[in-house]
Amino acid sequence: MRPQDVLNTPAPSAAPPAPGPVEVEQAEAALIEHYPRLVRIAYLVLPPSLGRNRRVLTAHAIAQRSLPRGRAAAGPAAVPRPRGATGTAAGPGYAFVRGRVLRQALEAGLPLRRLARPRRAQLPPLLPHVWGLRVFPRSGGADELALDQRLSALSGPARAAFVLRVLEGMADDEVREVLAAAGVDDVPAALADADGLPNGGRSRALLTSSEFDVCSLQVRPTDLMRRRQHAKAGVVAALALAVCGALLGLPGGGWGRDGAAAPPYARNPAAEAALDPGQLARVPATAWQASARRDFSVWPARGSLTDDRALLRRALAVWARPGAGVQVSATPGTQSGPPMGPPQLLFAGEVDQARVVLLYDGLRVARYAEPAGADRGGAALDFARTDGADTASASALVVGRTDGNVRYVTAPWVRRVAVRDLLDPAGAARPLDREADGVTAPMPSPAQARGCLGWDALEVDDGSAARTLTDLGELTPARLTYGPPAAPKDITGAAARASWARTACLLPGMRAHGVRDVNSWQYAQQSLPEANGTAAWLCTRAETWRGMGSRVMTQFQAPAARPGAPGAVAARAEDSPSCGVREPRVLAGVLWKSQAGQWYVLAAGSAQFASLAVSGGLEGETAGRVLAVRAKEGARAELSGRLPDGTRVGALG
Repeated sequence: MRPQDVLNTPAPSAAPPAPGPVEVEQAEAALIEHYPRLVRIAYLVLPPSLGRNRRVLTAHAIAQRSLPRGRAAAGPAAVPRPRGATGTAAGPGYAFVRGRVLRQALEAGLPLRRLARPRRAQLPPLLPHVWGLRVFPRSGGADELALDQRLSALSGPARAAFVLRVLEGMADDEVREVLAAAGVDDVPAALADADGLPNGGRSRALLTSSEFDVCSLQVRPTDLMRRRQHAKAGVVAALALAVCGALLGLPGGGWGRDGAAAPPYARNPAAEAALDPGQLARVPATAWQASARRDFSVWPARGSLTDDRALLRRALAVWARPGAGVQVSATPGTQSGPPMGPPQLLFAGEVDQARVVLLYDGLRVARYAEPAGADRGGAALDFARTDGADTASASALVVGRTDGNVRYVTAPWVRRVAVRDLLDPAGAARPLDREADGVTAPMPSPAQARGCLGWDALEVDDGSAARTLTDLGELTPARLTYGPPAAPKDITGAAARASWARTACLLPGMRAHGVRDVNSWQYAQQSLPEANGTAAWLCTRAETWRGMGSRVMTQFQAPAARPGAPGAVAARAEDSPSCGVREPRVLAGVLWKSQAGQWYVLAAGSAQFASLAVSGGLEGETAGRVLAVRAKEGARAELSGRLPDGTRVGALG
């Protein structure tokens, strides 16, 4: 029951330690502390020809094999450089482990030679291994795709030089020393090749994005049908040999490699129609005006590339059978399989150096993106669940993300769009330009921000209401509301905006969970002891598209010096009915310190509570739904409340 504190880890001293041998304990500590960074370096240097799944597993295997065996000294390391702008604490242990990681990653790109014993890094890793699944990093935007393609065209030493320059922030002299120590023969050539890529803050932001984060992964199954067929084929191999002559003599050309399974582009009418651009459903531009409902089913096909049959064919084919080079992501509870029939075309156009196609099959929206101006290369495929969408939740879709910005395509019934900073409750909304096809101008995306200096939300107005939407890292933005669970309203009044100003910075905990809408509700107010002002108690609930996986948190908002100061999270819960339509009651408490230095246990319940009590280390009870009991620092107590019928209910979480 303690408000959360923000801890600032002190930076280590910039003075480099003296050179000398590196002990195993130093190397082990560096590996544990900087494991995500070392794995990212290995993944970037490894040859892209390995495929994303093997690159991920090999990067982890290389990092885990980078410690020397035994307990003796690991050997000398170069004099570590001071902490630079990148924030890398390059101590001798880290420098030693990084050198071993680079050497192994470079060896993995060497060709296998006949009559020569292969090196360990050239072979597939035995461990780690994930049976039956493919793992890969989360999808990035068009800029990350373009950078990955340019890196794949470089040699391994050139990739290593670029990574050391940008990600590690090294000068060329330092890069030369590290590459030479890693066994690179032609260091000047590697540096010259790396000069072709931009070396700046934008490149570093791309290298540190989720596109190359090998510790935050997505999984997809391997070809389940093919695995099952191979297992059956091993059992019936003798029988198949006995009757193969008869089978080959049958009409129809005989069996294919996959037995009775359909070929890649199935020969049944429904599957063929799903892959035919000419069969795509296209809604008339004015259909939404006469429709009984407003959702994605009445969106017209918009964009400059709606007649590009080749692009639409590629988008449908990748949806049906994504290849190994396709980055696939889906919100929780969303299937990524092919459509059952011809989907509906929502949008096809060029957005921020990418060709983008949005398709809808009644349950899901799929976004296909490929680099513009290229005849081949990587593609991205994203899915979001949208069943049960209404006028508010079908108001906009994310069409692109670039350089920390997001662009939306809005519904045809949206008349005006604007940007509102939730952390500035008194500020006015800023108008946002929009193209004829509904695509908005770029606006800052809080889902990609590293801090919380501002929280720009999209405000859409359809003539009847102004709704607030925010990007939480998915195709569908989440709608923000304020008020009791049974009657939430849009964020329009001063009280609602003041409450959300102190709540917005807590939204990152709800990213990438398939969130449909987030409602914040002030369920109690409490006069603080010793005349320290009045505090507000809020319950914030995030509902998902799939129904399950809801997230609930309670906040304690004491008086603050600035409007955007985040409240203290008192409790959290998942898959809880509390603070919802079915069970609106909620109870939470915190340990709070007054301005005079006295500690108190504070608690508040919603209107359903008749009395509150604390027990355990403290004893106290009050009639009503707010409580304040003197306590000591670090005190722990059990909080409970009674309903009017005498039922005892515990606190949230």
